[in-house]
Amino acid sequence: MKIIRFAFANSKGLVTLSILAGVVTGLSSTAVIALINKALTSPPPSRNDLLALYIILCVLMPLARTAAAFLLIRLSQRVTYDLRMQLSSRILAAPLRHLEEVGAHRLLAALTDDVLVISNAVVNIPVLCIDLTILVGCLAYLAYLSLPVFFIILGFIVAGVLSYMLPVAKANQRLREARDLQNDLFKQFGALTGGVKELKLHQQRADSFLNGVLSSLTDAVRRQTASGMTIYAVASSWGQVLLFVFVGLLLFGLGDRLGASAEVLTGCALISLYTMSSLEVVVNVLPLLGRAGIAIEYIEKLGISLASNTTEQLRPARVPPNPGWRRLDLEQVTYRYRPEEDGQAFTVGPINMTLTPGEIVFVTGGNGSGKTTCAKLLTGLYTPEGGEIRLDGQPINDENRAAYRQNFSTVFFDFYLFDTLLGLEDANADGRVSLYLDRLQLSHKVGVRDGRLTTTELSQGQRKRLALLTAYLENRPIYVFDEWAADQDPHFKEVFYHQLLPELKHNGKTVVVISHDDRYFSCADRVIKLDSGQVDAGSSANGARRRAHELR
Repeated sequence: MKIIRFAFANSKGLVTLSILAGVVTGLSSTAVIALINKALTSPPPSRNDLLALYIILCVLMPLARTAAAFLLIRLSQRVTYDLRMQLSSRILAAPLRHLEEVGAHRLLAALTDDVLVISNAVVNIPVLCIDLTILVGCLAYLAYLSLPVFFIILGFIVAGVLSYMLPVAKANQRLREARDLQNDLFKQFGALTGGVKELKLHQQRADSFLNGVLSSLTDAVRRQTASGMTIYAVASSWGQVLLFVFVGLLLFGLGDRLGASAEVLTGCALISLYTMSSLEVVVNVLPLLGRAGIAIEYIEKLGISLASNTTEQLRPARVPPNPGWRRLDLEQVTYRYRPEEDGQAFTVGPINMTLTPGEIVFVTGGNGSGKTTCAKLLTGLYTPEGGEIRLDGQPINDENRAAYRQNFSTVFFDFYLFDTLLGLEDANADGRVSLYLDRLQLSHKVGVRDGRLTTTELSQGQRKRLALLTAYLENRPIYVFDEWAADQDPHFKEVFYHQLLPELKHNGKTVVVISHDDRYFSCADRVIKLDSGQVDAGSSANGARRRAHELR
């Protein structure tokens, strides 16, 4: 099975030890049953000879079961950890645009639901081995007692397995359909948490969302999952019915025709009833393995999808920023989005631009003109489909793109604010943060303790100031601000354009600002205007303080 191959591929040592402990447990259980049957059919004096062996088995069985449980706990946590870390590494290594196309809801479904389903199934592999060992051991003991009875029950088992496989295929199909729907369900959960304000303000919209979209999807997942699991349950019950039929035949007529002794009949009946609980465990574990196989398919598809679009290293070597850079060139850089439903594809570029240390460049244009795409191309988050980016004459490619990105500090319009100063840990970090909080007029609301901000529950404008603080701490050579001032009050806009930007420039930083604030364009050394993805021929290259490099 796919889940077993996956388990051995990811945690071979723990799986092997768990299975061995399970096999020992199963063999001990089988031996106890054989010993009990032997003691029941032996005269009292002979039972004393079996007592020592019975005591040994009674000690060995719980010890082996405890060892198996101990290993199962570690196996479960190891598989969960490894899966999440592997998938997270692939997500970080995948191109940003591909992640945007995959969608956060699919990534979340894989990282949460799929990982837990697989982890639960892996834990049950040794449990399955315990009960399979009991089944095989009991069948072997049954063959020892009576070969005719063994072959008859073997025929019942084969018939049960064959009749079990057909409905199971249908059950897996239902579970696969439920998993397909789960991607959409996670998307709607994102809409619920992200759009809660809009839903609260419009009751009709909230009712339509809750009782329409969300209810129908949730109900569809429920129905498909319930249908699949019900089929598994019915198939499991059918296997038990066959076993009861066998015991009934054995006790009421078949045993006499086979000429089986009372000892053999007692042993066969006892073993058949004992194996019923093991058989029940096996058939209950199989649905978990089936769901895990489906989850592995989705993670593999996602992993292959991410890997097939990943040309960078999964764990690139750490490379510090290059503060001594002299020239950054974008030459005929283009990027093309996939065609929309109307068949129209949007292309940004060709863009020709040169940046040098210590200058301020404004990028402006209407909504949808390609400003943010331009920033993502510049920072290496998007890979150009045409043209070339060169840093000090060296072309940027898949081998050095991760290192190239380390030269940028950004605050995008859809930025994410971490409440911990990740990657910025040093002995003076708290003191520097406190100084910046005073400068950004946030010290009355936010503090810092051991590298962690006391709160990020602030207005959007204040959150952007915290993001700016993080950018200051990173101290990279090039800064990119995407509509940073859009959420600031007039006073802090003045501070940003007339104090903060000039200070960054004075410190030798290059600052690229995406902005609509034309009243502050005089603060720029250059203004680049984009229109429908193209650089407007009327873009100004005249700086307020000096003439910078012209757009070629």
